[in-house]
Amino acid sequence: MRPLTDTETERLFEKLANYIGRNITYLIDPPNDPHCFRIQKDRVYYVRTHIANLATSISRASLCSLGTCFGKFTKTGKFKLHITALDHITQHAKYKVWVKPNGEMPFLYGNHVLKAHIGRMGEGVPEHQGIVVYSMNDTPIGFGVTARSTAETRRLDPTGIAAFRQADIGEYLRDEDTLF
Repeated sequence: MRPLTDTETERLFEKLANYIGRNITYLIDPPNDPHCFRIQKDRVYYVRTHIANLATSISRASLCSLGTCFGKFTKTGKFKLHITALDHITQHAKYKVWVKPNGEMPFLYGNHVLKAHIGRMGEGVPEHQGIVVYSMNDTPIGFGVTARSTAETRRLDPTGIAAFRQADIGEYLRDEDTLF
């Protein structure tokens, strides 16, 4: 387990900034418990700094994981967020979308969010901005990217795509072999 290089950190923060904006500082430097990002076999983990320092005594071959897996770097060097980062993203999310009960199951099966399935949408959400998708009872069920702004979504026909799915909690079942 090693610290991220400058380019890896830049790509990670670019991806996170799409969802939580300047709130990234709250992830790294929470007032009571500092955290850091570490990489192990192309996967990025969010770990308490104290535990990361203790983990240096364990060899890389013996260490499977540590902390919360935020995502992984692809072979081309791009960063892909995993659903395991949902808890941390929802705490600091800038934009949110609530899905009606009839739209929850299609979303959890891996489909995009249609306009007919949106129950509520935050005001002033720009196009291609990261969002957190909630059920109507305020349970986070995934995250994605808006296909259109809030104003354009209101004029959209009911079968039009309002948000592209990036990850949902159904991945815990669909991708359980490759997720961790």
